[in-house]
Amino acid sequence: MKELHLISTGRQSIETFVHISSLVHPYAHFIHIREKHRSAKEIGMIVEKLLEASVPAQKIIVNDRVDVAVVYGVGGVQLAHHSLSPKRTKERFPFLRVGCSVHTFEEAKRAENEGADYVVFGHIYETNCKEGVKPRGLSSLRQLTSYVRIPVIAIGGIKPSHVRDVFLTEVKGIAVMSTVFEADDPLHMVQLYRKQMGANTWTF
Repeated sequence: MKELHLISTGRQSIETFVHISSLVHPYAHFIHIREKHRSAKEIGMIVEKLLEASVPAQKIIVNDRVDVAVVYGVGGVQLAHHSLSPKRTKERFPFLRVGCSVHTFEEAKRAENEGADYVVFGHIYETNCKEGVKPRGLSSLRQLTSYVRIPVIAIGGIKPSHVRDVFLTEVKGIAVMSTVFEADDPLHMVQLYRKQMGANTWTF
């Protein structure tokens, strides 16, 4: 099944992020809390507010903070290069779904060898988040899906018009941030992504 991951931008208030998440989560498989500037206590508060807004716990992914993910029993944790290793995380918390953000084939292979459940790879297209940095493109994405056995989630500048081409590379899913969370109509935008992903993705 193709997956749609929605990732917070870190630029919105907690209230705005939670409100938008409450609207769009029926169309997303995972909602990532990626708030690098916030404390563990604040991230825990975001999780609580998402749960109060009826976002299912299994859809919530906490970036970096393994402690928050475990304490609140959410769907998983997304690790970065500065985070705990997938190996250590899986050894202590084998029940936790662990993803890794990677930028090279070597990082992806290391994540796979250390027990990561999937990798998020990018950026694929030009994006304001990586201004001046050359995108990795579809050819690199296609090569990576052949290089590792675990699922690959593509990220970076992916607009609805790109979705079909991205999935032709054999990725498991796509991840988007501002295109949904900072859209004038987030609900319409997430529905547009799902439409481009195909009707077979509407079951959970």
